[in-house]
Amino acid sequence: MWQCIIFDMDGTLTQTNQLIFDSFNHIAELYQGKRFSDQEITAMFGPPEEGALMQIVGAPELDKAFADYLAYYRSHHARLARLYPGMREILELVKSKNRKAALFTGKGTFTTTITLQEFKLEPYFDYVVTGNDVLRHKPSGDGIVKILERFALHPSEALMVGDSVSDVRASREAGVPMAAVLWDSYAKDRVEAMNPEYRFHTISSFHSWLEERLDSAPAE
Repeated sequence: MWQCIIFDMDGTLTQTNQLIFDSFNHIAELYQGKRFSDQEITAMFGPPEEGALMQIVGAPELDKAFADYLAYYRSHHARLARLYPGMREILELVKSKNRKAALFTGKGTFTTTITLQEFKLEPYFDYVVTGNDVLRHKPSGDGIVKILERFALHPSEALMVGDSVSDVRASREAGVPMAAVLWDSYAKDRVEAMNPEYRFHTISSFHSWLEERLDSAPAE
């Protein structure tokens, strides 16, 4: 049974979509005098923030735009982002059962660190893999493989918890079962159509299910 639970961040642990959209539009307005729709911004997702910013401002102004992005992201984090109620208790559950907890996010290292620090989540994770830590980003499963290798685990010994199509694809490429958590997924219908091994629409139902599974199989 699972020795490591691998969590996505945005849309899974944290409600950060508005913060991300507003941060990108702050840069778009500042450098280009325009705004993007939510759909246009999500279409840029994949690589870390630097990749999307490159599409907006171009290479010559990338470093300055990225610094401006991080400043906005940090200063507006408390107003625009939140930890989903009940997710801290799930992280505490994983630790209490002596399982490893890992984070695999497409976010870059800087924004990941800001969010982990703002919500005081760093102590819960044994290993963090960001979009800057892999050559192939989600939907590649390379980040999951990196976590498996870190803890010398077989794919069947880990569970991926995420909300997006790229999370499902990454889990399948790595051969790891997937728990799709759909309480705030912007692609809920598409994720469900992919028939992930497990799916949950409320945090409480996921908590109860995970606790039962971890209780039924002691940690090795």
